[in-house]
Amino acid sequence: MSHAAPRALHQTFLPNGDAGRAFVWKYSHAIGGRRPRHFHIEPEINLVVRGSATFGIGERVVSVSQGELVTFPAGQDHELLAASDDLYLYAIGLDPTYSAEVLGREHGANLPRHVGIAQRELAAIVDRAAAIVDKSGADSLAAELWERTHGVRGAPRAPSTTHVLTRRVMQLLPNAPELSLESLARHVRAHPSEVSRHFHQDMGVPLSRYRTRLRLLRFIRLVDTADHDLMASASMAGFGSYSQAHRSFQSELRCAPRQFFREGLREKMQALYY
Repeated sequence: MSHAAPRALHQTFLPNGDAGRAFVWKYSHAIGGRRPRHFHIEPEINLVVRGSATFGIGERVVSVSQGELVTFPAGQDHELLAASDDLYLYAIGLDPTYSAEVLGREHGANLPRHVGIAQRELAAIVDRAAAIVDKSGADSLAAELWERTHGVRGAPRAPSTTHVLTRRVMQLLPNAPELSLESLARHVRAHPSEVSRHFHQDMGVPLSRYRTRLRLLRFIRLVDTADHDLMASASMAGFGSYSQAHRSFQSELRCAPRQFFREGLREKMQALYY
């Protein structure tokens, strides 16, 4: 089942301050406060410990129930569409550098996953998450779950329905989002239309749009952390020009870069809940 995905906001996952390289948030139907559809540079794990949830992930709709986790790669738009009255889940995000470190070169691609956790293991994971929710100290738990979903260092590999071409593309894109479809197709030795078709089916978003998001996220990170001006950051993020970055900002986030960085629009996006 799929639907046309609405536009998404940019909302970071990790809180400001010394939160470490991973963080755990909690959500329940009783607490409320859902985020609108959004994307961010941090890969994310959602683990349902009670009840059930329905997520919109790009154009796809995925149902997750107790003892299951679903992952969102960096730049993947997602939204909690529906929740059972007893829903309780933990959302765990990783700094992208930490994610790459955990997975290593062989498993470096962030991929969409939907994985079940055995009941005997779930209780122990929930206890650990409950002890560190909303505070620092989530690095170890995040790494363990991330390794589990990707079959790293002896962890059982979760079955993946992601096409091999998508997996190969997702190993290339995070470090080189400026690569064109034709360049990606040459790297993975397939026809561009085949690469594009499988990527759209697996990720629920067109490859061209996903590439744009990754470049926007790199652009934002460069401005925030490297003390570059907007034009230099746009070039370093893989945009051909600042005007191209400006158009991408307008198309994806419906604002200009200067509005986002200097006029408080980012903070307004970050604060949106419903």
